[in-house]
Amino acid sequence: MNDTTNEQDLTPEILRLIKNYQTALEEIEPKGEISTIHVDEIASKVAVLYEKVRKIVDWKEEHLLRRGAIERILKRRLIGELSNSSILPPGQPQKMAEPLVLELIRGGHFPNDHIPRQKIDEVEQILRKYIFILNNNPLSKTIKVKERINFYNWIIEICACEIEETLGQPAKENLLLNFMTEIITNRIQFGPKLEMTSEDKTIQTYVAAHRSLYDLDDPIISYHLLKIYYPNWVEADENLVKRVTENILKIQKRLEGDLNHKHSSKFRKVCEKYDTVFLIIGDVLNNLSRSPQKIITKFSDKKNLKNLINNAYNDRLATLKKRLRRAAIYSTLSILVANVVSLYIIEVPLARLVYGDFRPLAIIVDLLLPTLVMFLLVIAIKLPPKENFKRVLKEIFKVVYPHQETDIYELRLQKRGFLVNIIIKGLYLVTSIGSLALVYKIFSIAKIPLTSLIVDTLNVSMIVFAGTIIRQRAKELTIEEKRGFWQFLLDILSVPVAKLGQWLSNKWREYNIVSVFLTVLVDMPFSTLVEFIESWSTFLKEKKAELH
Repeated sequence: MNDTTNEQDLTPEILRLIKNYQTALEEIEPKGEISTIHVDEIASKVAVLYEKVRKIVDWKEEHLLRRGAIERILKRRLIGELSNSSILPPGQPQKMAEPLVLELIRGGHFPNDHIPRQKIDEVEQILRKYIFILNNNPLSKTIKVKERINFYNWIIEICACEIEETLGQPAKENLLLNFMTEIITNRIQFGPKLEMTSEDKTIQTYVAAHRSLYDLDDPIISYHLLKIYYPNWVEADENLVKRVTENILKIQKRLEGDLNHKHSSKFRKVCEKYDTVFLIIGDVLNNLSRSPQKIITKFSDKKNLKNLINNAYNDRLATLKKRLRRAAIYSTLSILVANVVSLYIIEVPLARLVYGDFRPLAIIVDLLLPTLVMFLLVIAIKLPPKENFKRVLKEIFKVVYPHQETDIYELRLQKRGFLVNIIIKGLYLVTSIGSLALVYKIFSIAKIPLTSLIVDTLNVSMIVFAGTIIRQRAKELTIEEKRGFWQFLLDILSVPVAKLGQWLSNKWREYNIVSVFLTVLVDMPFSTLVEFIESWSTFLKEKKAELH
């Protein structure tokens, strides 16, 4: 059976995905001998150890760790652009690019001896674009410090996304996002009174695909949207960079509007239900990447594809618990560190000043109760039931093979009467107060000083938020979730607390004192130390080579 015959057995969408994936694999494959970037192994081990400490103190989800490191390096090296000071040296792309890439490899964010040296030139061009925006945007000379800092952070985040994508080359992930967007967009219909343009429909599906498929955050979505609105942005010439810089505030406003669309939750609900389909297709493609010429044939054979799907599903299921456990550990440790800092820098001194004492039992409860809350949330996670695989297989076949029944996802405006709306919001307010009061009461039983009760209650809300996010990650393989009474009860108690925790967690990341301390007082000298260790190690190797 030749490829042309096999192609007739597949839908145009999956066929297009496979061919684009085959092309991407060819482009990624090294052509002949290439020079790769090498860092010293001793210096790398020291840097990796530091990154593990940062991971605990400034916890981020796995897929955000690498970009978080890029952002830290950029903020450290572009402090002159932030301060708008003539005293501090301006960012110089030609001097920043190589040290930035080397630091990322030392920290274990990219593999050693893997990235081609030509990538340094590409990173330099990226830095050149964004430094120009930082120095020439409409806010660069304003005295509105807060607005300038917020804009500076936003540009740094977008820049970090482009650098990460250039070095990491996530071809498969980007293809799957486009594939999912195409499939879901074609199947979404609008109910009465819900009107959107076809462009907005596609954009909102694209945004929802990012959030549901890979749990991607606003900066990376903004970067991908920027590439949609300006298709030549990656290879932007001087005129395009100037045009974008002149209109950057309007662009920022448009992107924020896309991210915060009033109907975005409706699109995300559909995408979250079917994200498993696209995750597994991506895993199957990845497993076939060593023989790309056989992918079409493998997909065309239903029996063979079923086996491939079964293997990919079981592999992902086997790693799911491990990944969730790791996320639980690091998120808990991060907030535990924050709690210890809060306890001994703020709570204990304040309690002794007001009450003269902070009992040992109160200290134990203060530190361990949040950890117990996280443990209970994670331990209650249930993996998908056995019958879930049949649903996954059925939905994948709908996408892969023509003449299968296809679902239509109708988005409707949810109508509630005025009285019903008031009652629901009232119940939500009552349960919010009740849930926080319950946490407050448990702490008060341990005789924790009043000065610490509020701080501890808010801290638990952040733990509940982190635990809720981890619980949602456990549903990545679930096509259809069945919620029982106990799940409904848990949602009643936890959702209001988690919403408060979400707000506080965002503020914690923004004003994380420990993280700021590490960045300003430790990050810079530590990176200098690691560079010195590498130079020293290289010097010793050269002297050793002279021995004969």
